[in-house]
Amino acid sequence: MLAAFTILLLFQCLGEGIVFLFQLPIPGPVAGMLLLMAALAAWPPLQARIEEAADALLSHLSLLFVPAGVGIVATAARGSGHWLAILASLAASTVLTLAVTALLLRGLGKDGDA
Repeated sequence: MLAAFTILLLFQCLGEGIVFLFQLPIPGPVAGMLLLMAALAAWPPLQARIEEAADALLSHLSLLFVPAGVGIVATAARGSGHWLAILASLAASTVLTLAVTALLLRGLGKDGDA
């Protein structure tokens, strides 16, 4: 499993490096995920090597939201007086995320797999 985590970390670092080198307006981990997706499409046996580590990470995905929650609580004082705007943006972004996810699932499921 250590090799699988190393592969995942390598793709994240590659994404960070490419974003930094070319000053791209996307987060490095997103670029790394796109590179990983391309690598998985080009070399399917890679999936078997990283699947166990990816499943382990996904089973603990909720823990990855803890730092974001702490950041929100720690900076809550700066947002005083703007709670309506913050709540509206949270609600709008949640609805937009759910809509995009639903459209993606509908589009990917048309071939009969889902």
